Amino acid sequence: MQRRQFVSLASSAAALAAAPAFVRSAFAQDAGLSAKAITIGCSAAMTGPLAGFGTDIKLGAEAAMGHINARGGIHGRTLQLHMVDDGYVPQRTTDNVKQMLSQGTAFALLSCVGTPNNTAILPLVEEAGMPYVAPLTGASSLRKGARNVFHVRASYTDEVHRLIQRLAGMGLKGIGIVHLDNGYGREMLEDATRALAEQGMKPALQVAVATDGKNLADVVGKVAAARPTAVLLATAGTVSVDLVKGLKKNVPGVLLTGVSVTLPSDSLKQLGEDGSGLALTMVMPDPNRAKLQVVRDYQAAMRARGQQEFSLGSLEAYVNTRVLAEGLERAGRDPSQARLRTALAGIRNLDLGGFTVDYSGQTPYVGSRFIDLGVLSSAGRFLS
Repeated sequence: MQRRQFVSLASSAAALAAAPAFVRSAFAQDAGLSAKAITIGCSAAMTGPLAGFGTDIKLGAEAAMGHINARGGIHGRTLQLHMVDDGYVPQRTTDNVKQMLSQGTAFALLSCVGTPNNTAILPLVEEAGMPYVAPLTGASSLRKGARNVFHVRASYTDEVHRLIQRLAGMGLKGIGIVHLDNGYGREMLEDATRALAEQGMKPALQVAVATDGKNLADVVGKVAAARPTAVLLATAGTVSVDLVKGLKKNVPGVLLTGVSVTLPSDSLKQLGEDGSGLALTMVMPDPNRAKLQVVRDYQAAMRARGQQEFSLGSLEAYVNTRVLAEGLERAGRDPSQARLRTALAGIRNLDLGGFTVDYSGQTPYVGSRFIDLGVLSSAGRFLS
């Protein structure tokens, strides 16, 4: 952990310890809870390089809540989403969560976006005792036994290992890594390097790209000079779009691969022909194939809100909301944060219709290990 990041986290924890009234008094058991509604908080990028993720979360979570509310809500209370923009800036995420805590506007947290952002807020969540379901990050560094955090998606470590194993199985040797120049990208680089070592290989190239893409031309030039057979894109958001386009143009024939967060759904459409053949890991089933009941339920919930287009991101948000709702159901008619934590921890083999969540009653709480591999078509959908 970098010194600056460590000092920031330590300062946040110290501030909470020194002023417990800031959190504990404001964040009483009735925070975000009324006789008629339960308010769920979320800080996510609705602007900036990861805005597509925020859009997907809003669509999927509100679709799930709309379906639940139409059936009477949770023990007579409706679910409401209180979503605020942080632009993928960790300090803004911290400020947003602090405000929710101080004002008592959220009963629980759902799917805040980003590894550095979640790194910043987890000390707050743990100190406050706020239940937090499904952070939108697969970073293994954030899965270290937090008692209030309930992950749903599989880890980036598992995604990267699955991807490297497939590439190695195809006989590919020269695998390069382009990673985002932040905590997420560096952790992904470590995961990929370890996975390659297990296959007896080293990265053919490793280069960092700025989150705003300011050094994109230099990155593309370095990849072109190295001429790897495949490139793992440990990137996320809009920079991935320009990166894929640049590599397709300047390194023709190279196999481009990435993980579940490399490209949000809006970016897949932007790529068009440039996205054709891009191989990605998926931590959710294909949202456009109604083979599983969970996908059919998701599609019906989206259509009920006038949404006719489906995406992995909004399906993930839908599933995450269903998991939180299950915990709230089990917490009973007189819910508290403590009862919700206990209820979530007690989830075993919850089948949402072909997608299973199991927390096994022990930390770190990780509900799913589902990983699939898909190849994109020029239409931005996964090929059959």
